Amino acid sequence: MNLMKGDEIDLDELLQAQPHVCNYTFRYISSMSLKCAVELQIPDIIHNRGGGQPITISDLAFALGIHPSKLQYLDRLMRILIHSGFFAESETDDRQKTYALTPVSRLLRKDNPMSSRPFILAMLDPVFLKPWEYLSGWLQNDDHPSEFIAAHGETMWDYAGHEPRLNRFFNDAMTSDGLVAASAVLSKYEGVFEGMKSVVGREP
Repeated sequence: MNLMKGDEIDLDELLQAQPHVCNYTFRYISSMSLKCAVELQIPDIIHNRGGGQPITISDLAFALGIHPSKLQYLDRLMRILIHSGFFAESETDDRQKTYALTPVSRLLRKDNPMSSRPFILAMLDPVFLKPWEYLSGWLQNDDHPSEFIAAHGETMWDYAGHEPRLNRFFNDAMTSDGLVAASAVLSKYEGVFEGMKSVVGREP
């Protein structure tokens, strides 16, 4: 069967290329699963359980208030997050699956001063996701200077000016993102900043 008449087809190459396409097509599942874990506070629940001891799926479901009919979907959610490195899986002596924190998932806890929660919740908020749906049309015309304006009819700064929730989300996200980098720089190059009270960046 000639799928592309007049062109040579390497089926092995196509079979290797198809998973790559699927991977990028469904990559949003990883991002939205991460957002779900943060919203449900799964890292906090595991951390608060005996100093971060592994938790079974049934105990996690009970702590989250998950309806029994949704237990299989919680299991699928955790499998996605394990595959992404946010949690680790093991088994008890009676072969029950348990979930534990990883170094990455510690950044998702509310009580961590350098938590990435604000950044995740802001960047995956529908307000910031919507402009991506306008990208192809925006590239093909000069009606709007940015995708955000194409999606919302005004700049992000104007939008945040009358939308307190977005304003808070964005400010918390920038604080969260900058704190991790600043802490790393200060710990490694403390002497460089000795005597300074503040450092302010400026656009060129």
